[in-house]
Amino acid sequence: MAYDRYNAICRPLHYGTIMGSRACVKMATAAWASGFLNALLHTANTFSIPLCQGNTVDQFFCEIPQILKLSCSDSYLREAGVIVVSTCLAFGCFVFIVVSYVQIFTAVLRIPSEQGRHKAFSTCLPHLAVVSLFVSTGIFAYLKPPSISSPAPDLVVAVLYSVVPPMDRNGLGSEMDAMRVQPQQKAFKE
Repeated sequence: MAYDRYNAICRPLHYGTIMGSRACVKMATAAWASGFLNALLHTANTFSIPLCQGNTVDQFFCEIPQILKLSCSDSYLREAGVIVVSTCLAFGCFVFIVVSYVQIFTAVLRIPSEQGRHKAFSTCLPHLAVVSLFVSTGIFAYLKPPSISSPAPDLVVAVLYSVVPPMDRNGLGSEMDAMRVQPQQKAFKE
C-alpha cells in the first residue's frame, strides 16, 4: 500500500506502467507468502505446547499470549524465537513503509499549491493512521509482560489490531488514485 501511494504521489505520470498487474501480483504474492510463513511458524509452535489449564481462551479467537497462559511448560523461550522471526518480518515491512512515506512527504512538501498538498496528504494519511494503529496495538499485545495482562484491555487491543485495519476503506483506494492520475496523463500526452 505504501508503494502504491508512493507511485501515485511521486510518479503520477508513470503510475499505470509501474503499478501494472505484474507488480500487483508480485506484491500480493510477497504479502501472502510472508503472512503464510509467519502463521505456519506460530501454528507449529502452538500445537507443540502442552496445555494443562484447560483449553478455554478469554478472547474472541486464540491469541498466542492467551494460549501461553494455558501452557504447562515454560514455553516462553521457544515462543521468543518465533517472535524474533515475526519481528524481523514486521521490521522489514515497517522500514519499507517509513522509507516510502519519507519520500512521499518530501515530494508533497515540494508541491507549490496548498490545495495540491492537501489532496496528496488526504491520499496517504488514512493509510498511515491505520498502519500506526495496527503497529502500536500489536506491539502492546505481544511485547508486554504477561504479569500486567488483564482480560478486558487484552480483548480491546485484540479487536483494535485485528478488526479495525481490515475495515479500512481507503486501503482500496488504488482505483481512486488511478482515476485521479488519468487526467494528468491525458494532459501530458496532449
